[in-house]
Amino acid sequence: MIKITFIGAGSLGFTRTLARDILTFPLLRDATLTLMDIDPERLEFAQKAVQRIIDLGNYPAKVEATPDRAEALRGADVALCTILAGGVDVWRHDIEIPKKYGVDINVGDTRGPSGIFRALRTVPVMLDIVKDMERYCPSAVLLNYTNPMAMLCRAMQRSTFIPVTGLCHSVQGTAAMLAGWIGAPFEEITYTCAGINHQAWYLKYHWKGQDAYPLICEAITTRPEIYNEEIVRNEMFLHLDYYVTESSGHNSEYNAWFRKRPDLIEKYCLPGTGWNPGEYGYILNEYLKAENTWRDEAKKWFAEETPISLERGHEYAAYIINALRGGEPFSFNGNMPNTGLITNLPDDVCVEVPVFVDKGGFHSVHVGELPPQCVALNHTSVMLEEMTVEAALTGDPRLVFQAVLYDPLTAAVLSMAEIKQMVNEMFKQNKDYLPQFERLEI
Repeated sequence: MIKITFIGAGSLGFTRTLARDILTFPLLRDATLTLMDIDPERLEFAQKAVQRIIDLGNYPAKVEATPDRAEALRGADVALCTILAGGVDVWRHDIEIPKKYGVDINVGDTRGPSGIFRALRTVPVMLDIVKDMERYCPSAVLLNYTNPMAMLCRAMQRSTFIPVTGLCHSVQGTAAMLAGWIGAPFEEITYTCAGINHQAWYLKYHWKGQDAYPLICEAITTRPEIYNEEIVRNEMFLHLDYYVTESSGHNSEYNAWFRKRPDLIEKYCLPGTGWNPGEYGYILNEYLKAENTWRDEAKKWFAEETPISLERGHEYAAYIINALRGGEPFSFNGNMPNTGLITNLPDDVCVEVPVFVDKGGFHSVHVGELPPQCVALNHTSVMLEEMTVEAALTGDPRLVFQAVLYDPLTAAVLSMAEIKQMVNEMFKQNKDYLPQFERLEI
């Protein structure tokens, strides 16, 4: 019987979906699903939701819940992490302070000034989690879903012997979107995707073994509804020749081309659909809305008349856990140390590459060189991530400033002196969440 621990199980939709998928595998149907969260109300809802899935599927599984992380991890075989370090009251300042200085952030959970401070708050918590794993389940594997993905995985991979990989929906999600644009059944698509989290590139994208990029280009340039669906990413593709993972909202933040002036936001961001790349603080606003409605949505899910599907979905983690237990090997894109996998990015940094998993563990795939126009953008992002991780581990505030200094969007908008002033203000706002820093001023 396998024990699977959910850290941050109060993320009700994710916990529900993943528990459903896990229990569809014969090797996992008798699993013990241990849920841990610091919010007792959300934890109770999550436990009831998983128990309902167990009952409807008549599975010989067990669900248990505890606010005690050590108890949750004791004897675990796999841990999954979906936490938010610091509540909305501190998170909102990651968006609002840069906006005051003219840095217009849309999502702010991955890199840039907001992602950097999110990492500084979260790294100490993640390191505590893996230290608990070393103590209570030293043979376990950690699957991380928490952002900023690359910086958190890099910090943990530097600090623990626990196998860690980070999982993101953007690779398979974008691959399916592109297939839809060209009218291809997704099962007939093959691709190679590599780079860094939220900024990986489809180095090959084939339909029935043939290069599908000409078809993608034709769809973008001749069908306005497709161009408008992902304006930022489509512009990047038309100019850089490779399609990038993750939404236009995210990617509008990761470079200097789309958000540095109001007229550019108006031209490239506001017309977009999907993740509304034009609206500043979009994800924060959506999170605030969800906070006000999650109880109502949860209660609806428990209503007898609500149909509950037990069919397996496409959540990577369930397939990975099944493979680790000796089931069918599985391939996915994961966040792994760069052990010569991408040869024109620095060694050991966190890269997102193809990975095969079986009962022997994770096997990362060698990719080779990225195209120069792609690696140029990746390299800037990687180096500011490296500075942030080093700062989070050593408590050096100057490295934080220097990381923000090289963020493309921030650098396009502000001078060095203005960036220093902004970072000092963000430090002041985060002082209660940064125990690793003795000094909170540059």
